[in-house]
Amino acid sequence: MAFHEIRFPANLSFGSLGGPERRTEIVTLANGHEERNTPWSQSRRRYDAGLGLRSLDDVEALIAFFEARQGMLHGFRWKDWADYKSCPASRAVSALDQSLGYGDGVGRVFALAKTYRSGEQGTRRVIGKPVAGSVRVAVGGTEQPEGLAWAVDLASGLITLADVPAVAAEVTAGFEFDVPVRFDTDLIQVSVASFQAGDVPKVPVIEVRQ
Repeated sequence: MAFHEIRFPANLSFGSLGGPERRTEIVTLANGHEERNTPWSQSRRRYDAGLGLRSLDDVEALIAFFEARQGMLHGFRWKDWADYKSCPASRAVSALDQSLGYGDGVGRVFALAKTYRSGEQGTRRVIGKPVAGSVRVAVGGTEQPEGLAWAVDLASGLITLADVPAVAAEVTAGFEFDVPVRFDTDLIQVSVASFQAGDVPKVPVIEVRQ
């Protein structure tokens, strides 16, 4: 099993159905109250790639991509059109979008992450597949030049600073990102006649942990 650093054609993922999935275990007590717990610290995303297909050329591109990944064997990148930026969709990426941490006088490596907030609650999502050319980094509120002041590993989402940031200096970043996924089936069934009539195949895709 390997991960191929290639993105599923973005024009085919546009229009697909999917989003985050949580796993919650619920036990109902004798008095009617509930105990709720989750074994997952982060959500897992699922999509249906079939809904993005609009022509027989799209079907051919899907089959070629599926065969090159050998079905479920190899992972790949997926653009989630509903959530692919460190900022709201209507805004441009900024180096101040997301807080990655604070300088401790020792560390130079920071992991990209996105925090989702609603009211006083929030959850932090680790971002492991940033998009090349989209990452911007700031230290202490001042944007830093890529190459001279920092470098990013596009396969892991780790930012390595050239110099150790000052103690308590906030390290922030902005970026676009993909979701690491694999096909969740080893079978794709396509009927040319039914496709032309508007019936598209189901092609499940699921996020992989890295």
